[in-house]
Amino acid sequence: MTVQPGWYPDPADPTTQRYWDGEGWIGAPLPVDATPPPGPPPAEPAPASAPPVGGGAPGSPASPAPGTPGAPPSALGSPAPPAPPGISGPGVPPSYGPGLPPYGGPPGPPSGWPPGSAPPPGWPPSRYPAWAGPPPRPHGLELAPLGARLVARLIDISIVFLLNVLVNGWFVWRFVQEIEPISREINRWLASGGTGPLTVPQASRQADWLQVVILLIAVALWFAYEVPSVANTGQTFGKRVMGIKVVPVSETERVSFGRSFRRWNMLGLPVFLWSCCGIGFLIQLLDCGLPAIDRPLRQALHDKRAQTVVVQLARTAPPPAAPPASPSSPAGPTGSPTDRSGGTES
Repeated sequence: MTVQPGWYPDPADPTTQRYWDGEGWIGAPLPVDATPPPGPPPAEPAPASAPPVGGGAPGSPASPAPGTPGAPPSALGSPAPPAPPGISGPGVPPSYGPGLPPYGGPPGPPSGWPPGSAPPPGWPPSRYPAWAGPPPRPHGLELAPLGARLVARLIDISIVFLLNVLVNGWFVWRFVQEIEPISREINRWLASGGTGPLTVPQASRQADWLQVVILLIAVALWFAYEVPSVANTGQTFGKRVMGIKVVPVSETERVSFGRSFRRWNMLGLPVFLWSCCGIGFLIQLLDCGLPAIDRPLRQALHDKRAQTVVVQLARTAPPPAAPPASPSSPAGPTGSPTDRSGGTES
């Protein structure tokens, strides 16, 4: 799409505006809040010839510096090269870099530029498709990769499972004993090819109570493992290993206990529905799989409920190695300092 000629903000200096003739910038810049003339700027008079500097031929005119009146349009239309993220200065768009709270990223066209058109020459293009926009950086940190979140969750599940083996093992063993007659009858019917009558005995009342106790203990162990640690540090053991952290979306303080509980109950409370045809497990699976398709913050259902987001912590560079200490005196053949007479010191 060709941009129509007109006055637009200068990408090299957003506080000024210049005239775009369809191919490049022409004329001197004006303040961005000034009322420009209705058409292109008037032609500027050619500058007077200046004496040559540093051994030039006598009488040869000095070429005007870029950005001064009389410079060629190509020089006027070449903004300063884009600075790397996090650098500010002349020619750097204010939205460029990760320093803007809460989000930041490579810019698109300058403010006031016709939407849907290509950016002006020299303007740093966005590295992301227009429909997706730049990736958010909550509090200046990158979003946690999906692989790191998955590994951290698997580590946490393994730890909670081991806790259940230690605390819940006896109750599970008693529950298996109570339902053993039911399992035996079902296995006998399957072994006969399903032709004979199936008479499943009624589960005992103690089996029902054991099932409730097992679920209560499992939920309590998960709550005690995850909620306090996320509330205090934003990290469980798995998240600490993977270098990721839970932070609020719009606040810079730590995750509170109430927010941590609201985040956990979307995952923990469906445990009570495991016995209802696996509905609880299906809810948890959909919850944990939502970050793969959620945009732009890659939030799971429990993140949306608590208004949190998982970020990747910045990796600190290792301190530089200290230079080796120089010996205070010359060493002899065996590495011992020598005295003036050539003998070694005792």
